[in-house]
Amino acid sequence: MDFTFNSYALVLLFFGMLTAVTAIYIFKRGTTVVRWFGLMMGSNAIWSIAYGLELSSATLEQVLFFINIEYIGIATLPLNWFLFCLSFCNKECWYKKPLNLTLILIAPITTLVMVWTNPLHHLHYKDVEMFYDGAFPMAKIYPGTWYRIFTGYFYLLLACGCYLIFNKFKSSDPIYRKQNYSIIIAAILPWIANLSYLLGIRPLGFIDVTPFAFILTTFLIFLGIYRFRLFDIVPIAREKVLELMSDGFLVLDEKYRIIDYNSALHQFIELPEKEKIVGLTIEDLFPAHPELIQKIKAATSCKMELQANINKEIIYFEAEILVLQEDKINNAFTIIKLQDLTSAKKDALIAKEQAIELEKVNQLKDRIFSIIAHDLRGPLVNLSEVLKMVSYSQISDEEFKALSPVLSKDIVYTTDLLENILHWSRSQLKGFGVKKEFFNVRSIILNEINYHLPSATLKKVIIMHDVFPNEVAYADLLMFQIVIRNLLNNAIKFCNEGCEILITATYQKNGMLKVCIKDTGIGISKSTIERLFKEDNVSSRGTKNEKGTGLGLMICKDFMNRNGGDIIVSSELGVGTTFCLTIPTRA
Repeated sequence: MDFTFNSYALVLLFFGMLTAVTAIYIFKRGTTVVRWFGLMMGSNAIWSIAYGLELSSATLEQVLFFINIEYIGIATLPLNWFLFCLSFCNKECWYKKPLNLTLILIAPITTLVMVWTNPLHHLHYKDVEMFYDGAFPMAKIYPGTWYRIFTGYFYLLLACGCYLIFNKFKSSDPIYRKQNYSIIIAAILPWIANLSYLLGIRPLGFIDVTPFAFILTTFLIFLGIYRFRLFDIVPIAREKVLELMSDGFLVLDEKYRIIDYNSALHQFIELPEKEKIVGLTIEDLFPAHPELIQKIKAATSCKMELQANINKEIIYFEAEILVLQEDKINNAFTIIKLQDLTSAKKDALIAKEQAIELEKVNQLKDRIFSIIAHDLRGPLVNLSEVLKMVSYSQISDEEFKALSPVLSKDIVYTTDLLENILHWSRSQLKGFGVKKEFFNVRSIILNEINYHLPSATLKKVIIMHDVFPNEVAYADLLMFQIVIRNLLNNAIKFCNEGCEILITATYQKNGMLKVCIKDTGIGISKSTIERLFKEDNVSSRGTKNEKGTGLGLMICKDFMNRNGGDIIVSSELGVGTTFCLTIPTRA
């Protein structure tokens, strides 16, 4: 082959070979997106080198030979450009579908076949002629039908790639605009060059300036790779990884201005999501956390726990400060990682509350067992011994009659104790629920008065009530009955002879019924009132030395709370005590 090299050919050959070497280097060392760029550079290198040799050829046969080689690069370059743009814009899933990939491969493969078999059908080139009137021999091409079809395919892929790049540019943060500028400018250059060639604007005669434009395109993208770190972890990995993280990230410059962040940051700040964050100072972002700002400005790498009120909800988070000094990078930067601790804090609080509750339950359990072992066992043992003595005629009838009142009190006490323990145990069962229903309050109170009438008569205590017949409540009937029984039992227990007990029931404006049991007994001290409804309450003996279980009022409080009501007490020593409970009247 004979070659007559000229300046245009030498430029194409030099940059073509440089592009080829760079393409091989990039393809071997790069990631997926960089490899597509390497393949695009390889296509451009084939086109440039073959076109440079075409411009150095003087015979038509030699020119057609190099045109056939050129089209390996020409046919694959728009395809590689399009695949590069898809990968660069994180849309690799599109070309991974077999159908889509097949569709875009049809045109380049068909074009190569058409070019290599053109002498048989002349569908790609109608004719190719050599002109020798210029500074050096050049070929003039007369386009055919398939040439125009391929040109449309060429521009379609270029346009799709440019559209993807332009959309990425619009949605990118300002800090990455410099990177994308180089891509946009690089994408426009081949359009200008090829359009001018097809429209007949040819300042270099029949020379196609498109490969020169693609050389400039690859140079600009190559500049973006190494000057702006175009395919480094920022921004490709940032968009794929950082934006998916639940932790918030902030990057500050040396003047403590926000230059980058991820979308998770919004859960830690009160600024509206549409408000621009880039450019704000750290004081604008965290005005309520001066201690954080102080640590940042002191260039102290550390961790600290903070809390904030976001959308009327308290959140807890940890701020980790990482300072990158100037000796490590070009400028001083501060990276702040914000990790949400709200769930962990809430879990810790729940665990702490559960531990406290478990400790209380264990203490109460121990107390129940202590009561069962001592207070419940004692009366039963006494009764058992007396009955044995009677059966063996070891005591007379007169002695037995003398012991009967004491035994009767022990049995009543034991009965009350067992009843309270059973009710409390039942209420602590996991599957136990509150069975609410409508019931007549007056009927329940009258039944309880009749139940306690013997013990009240024994102490000459008068029980009165002022409850209308149609008073209705909505609650668990059994629980309400237990509460009334315990309160009435306590009133009798702490009354002297001749005392009065009054039970009243009145409607409240909030749809609750207020039932009060007032006695004129000995009253309760303030220190005892503070412990009445707590687990550490100590049982007190009545005016006739009646023993108490210490469980009654605690059960009453629990049962009223379960039914949506409450119980309160007011008392004065020597005057009397009033227990008032509130209970719902409607569902």
